[in-house]
Amino acid sequence: MPNSVFGFAAALVLAIGVALAGWFVGDGFFQGRKADRFVTVKGVAEQDVKANLAVWALRFVATGNDLPEVQRKIAADAVLARDFLLASGFTETEVENSDLQVVDRLAQQYQQGQVDSRFIIAQTLTLRSADVDAVAATLARLSELVSAGLVLSDENQWNSGPTYIFSGLNDLKPAMIAEATQNARAGAEQFAADSGSGVGTIRRASQGVFQILPRDRFPNAREAKQIHKTVRVVSTIEFMLQD
Repeated sequence: MPNSVFGFAAALVLAIGVALAGWFVGDGFFQGRKADRFVTVKGVAEQDVKANLAVWALRFVATGNDLPEVQRKIAADAVLARDFLLASGFTETEVENSDLQVVDRLAQQYQQGQVDSRFIIAQTLTLRSADVDAVAATLARLSELVSAGLVLSDENQWNSGPTYIFSGLNDLKPAMIAEATQNARAGAEQFAADSGSGVGTIRRASQGVFQILPRDRFPNAREAKQIHKTVRVVSTIEFMLQD
């Protein structure tokens, strides 16, 4: 009799253990399935901004065979360009001589053939101003310099003219990240509604990269050449789904 009681008890304990193991396995599987229930959406935020700094490098060149004469010509052109900028309302502190290059073509190692102009002097005046509208207005009057006898010489025509810079990106980031997150949640809620679920907490988030783009987008449009720009960020967010 004691043996039968002991056997019954052992069988009962085994049955309870199997039942508990099954419950834990089932509950773990359920919890695992809950962890898999999420949706990945992208939230976009954009804001139009205006450049707060303009940098304009005005480069001009004088050539000739008499070095003092070429020097006098480049000096006169520098005065002409500086006076043009000062007359446009800019201050002396906004205009500076930033580069001077002198080339003696006869001194070049690989120079061959006859040289028409031995000396080439290039001078650059750089205008740096926070008054971007004044810079743009001055650019529109550039023909006045041509009429005065000074022609700008840009080595890189693609990069000619002022460069407009927006430096306030860090001030925009918190609000734009919040807007992108809100837009992402709206997309997740629409998805959840279509599937008969609800949106829970954020499972994982990636801020994305902030971009400064040209506001007016056309072929070959360059952000650096437009005063008005668009700041854009795309955040990728995973939201948990709830029943």
